[in-house]
Amino acid sequence: MHERRISVQRGNPPLGVRDGLTASRVRVPENHAGISAFDFVWHLVRTQRHRHPEDNEAAVAQRFADGLVVIGPKYRYARPEEALQAGEDVWFYRTPAPEQKAPFACKIIHEDEDIVVVDKPPFMATMPRGMHITETVTVQMRRALNNGELTPAHRLDRNTAGVLLMTKRKELRGRYQDLFAKRGVEKTYEALAPIGDTKPGTWWENRIEKVAGEVQGHIVAGSVNARTFVQAVEPLDTEQQAIAEAMHGKLPALARYVLQPYTGKTHQLRLHMWHAGHAIVGDPAYPKVIPHGSESFDQPMHLLASILRFEDPISGAERVFHSSRNILRLT
Repeated sequence: MHERRISVQRGNPPLGVRDGLTASRVRVPENHAGISAFDFVWHLVRTQRHRHPEDNEAAVAQRFADGLVVIGPKYRYARPEEALQAGEDVWFYRTPAPEQKAPFACKIIHEDEDIVVVDKPPFMATMPRGMHITETVTVQMRRALNNGELTPAHRLDRNTAGVLLMTKRKELRGRYQDLFAKRGVEKTYEALAPIGDTKPGTWWENRIEKVAGEVQGHIVAGSVNARTFVQAVEPLDTEQQAIAEAMHGKLPALARYVLQPYTGKTHQLRLHMWHAGHAIVGDPAYPKVIPHGSESFDQPMHLLASILRFEDPISGAERVFHSSRNILRLT
C-alpha cells in the first residue's frame, strides 16, 4: 500500500475538531524511533491516566482503518505497521473517559459574528485537561453552537463562575487573547468570605508562585507579581447569611467582597483572600485541599467573575458584560 498523502491548508492541523474535541499531537521521541505506528498510539492510549474502559487495542486499530491517525510533518495517513522516525508527529483522537455531568449549564450573555460571551457555572473547567474533557466550557459550547473554532480568550478556574469571553474564528484569537495577556481588560469579581479587618481601598501586593501539578499556590518572598484591589466589603444581612448557611452549615459572619485583580496569576484572588484571613466560602483548595471525589455540587465556591470591561480590538467600541449569576446561589 502506498502512503496516502493529505493536503492540508497552511496553518491548519491535519485532523480537525470532532465533536468539540481537538486531535492530540505527539512527537516521537528518540527512544521510540523505529516503533510501529500502531504500537506507538496504543502505548499513548494505554498509559493515559484517565482512559475510557472501551478504548482497547481493537479501538486503536479502528482509528487506523478509519483514517484517524496521521503522521507529519509531511502529512500522510498512518499505516499500523509502518516504522516511525524520531521527531515525526503523530496526530490522533483520544477517547475521553466517562465524566460526571456538570450540574449547571453555560448561559450565553452575548453573541455576535466575532465573539461569544458566556456565563460560566461553577464545577465546569474552561478548557479540556486531565480528567475534565467533555464537561468543559470549550467542548460544551462548541457542540451547542456547532463551531469547532470556538476558543476561550482567557481562563477561569473550574470552581469559579462568571463571565468568560470566547472567539468564534481562529484568525481573531490572538487579538482578544492579547487583551488579557497585556492587561487590557478590567475584571471585577465578587467573593463571599468571613468579615475581617480588610477595608475598601486595600491593595494586596505580593509574589505568588505555583508549581505545576500541585493543587495549592504559595505567597513567597520576592518581587511583586500579583496585585489585587479591594473595591468594596459589604456585610451580609440576616437573610443572606441564612442562605449561605443552608448550603455550607454554620458559618462566621460573612461579607461580599468586590475585588479587582490587576494581574492574572493562577489562584490569585483565592490566595489573596486566604492570606488576608478571609478564605472564600466553599474553596476546595484553601486553606485545606479537599480530596478528589469528595466535592459536593450543593456547596460551590463563592467566587464570581461578575464584570468584564474592555475596548474591542476589532471595532474599538467599549464592551461591558455582566454575569447574571448571584454570588449567594451561583445558579
